[in-house]
Amino acid sequence: METLERLQIIREIEELSIDYWHDVDTNWGKNAHDYYTEDGSYTTSLKTRTGRAAIKEFYESRESRGERVARHLINNHKITIHDRDHVTAVWILSLFAADGQPVLPSKPAIMMADVHDYILRGPDGRWRYKSRIIKPLFRDDTPTTG
Repeated sequence: METLERLQIIREIEELSIDYWHDVDTNWGKNAHDYYTEDGSYTTSLKTRTGRAAIKEFYESRESRGERVARHLINNHKITIHDRDHVTAVWILSLFAADGQPVLPSKPAIMMADVHDYILRGPDGRWRYKSRIIKPLFRDDTPTTG
């Protein structure tokens, strides 16, 4: 694979992750299910959800709980390109979240986790998550909605 194509894929995967968490943090994840394959799975620290319908239901239930502010900070993406349509990525998630309306008290991240993604490029050319697994490394006692 040529260097330019490799760099383009890496950037596309980084943007996929940025766009996903931006939707979750600013739009209640109303489009989050569209980032997964039809049979994709999303494993949080609490549960695995399989299929777009289950993932959509999860994000709808998050919103129905009431006011909440969350910011998912993502960094240190280690992206492995298996071929032009199959990629894995491991990266770090720092979650800042609390129930209520801003401005909320500032505290350290409520969770830091390694995230493992398996990502496929579909026939339409879009990258989607086949699976995402969040593996917590540090947590405080603030409940997550996962």
